[in-house]
Amino acid sequence: MATTRTATTRWEGPLMGGAGTVALDSSGLGSYDVTWPSRAEEPNGRTSPEELIAAAHSSCYSMAFSHGLAGAGTPPESVETRADVTFQPGEGITGIKLTVRARVPGLSEEDFRKAAEGAKENCPVSKALAGVNITLEAELLS
Repeated sequence: MATTRTATTRWEGPLMGGAGTVALDSSGLGSYDVTWPSRAEEPNGRTSPEELIAAAHSSCYSMAFSHGLAGAGTPPESVETRADVTFQPGEGITGIKLTVRARVPGLSEEDFRKAAEGAKENCPVSKALAGVNITLEAELLS
């Protein structure tokens, strides 16, 4: 069954001097301020499209990786994924670095790396961002 999730942004004013609020409508978890400076300079308590993409990518990757590991008979004890999304004004999103650290009892380093790469390639958010250079750093914790 397909699902649809919704967020709404209300923006007022021009790009450089304006401001907006993005609301997570589907979950009702809250509304977050966004401005050009929070995107291109310092956050100062506001979010950005890139931070929201990072949140989506890190959570999606963790789910895909956990699912793949469990399907191979080696469910993880824990998976922690960080996504660093780089935005360059005038160019856009220039890269995403995923960093994953996971504790997976009984899994070899080679199989861990293969599963980590497979999750990077098959995570739905990775697929949606296929035009972006996505790199992966993976660490198997003992």
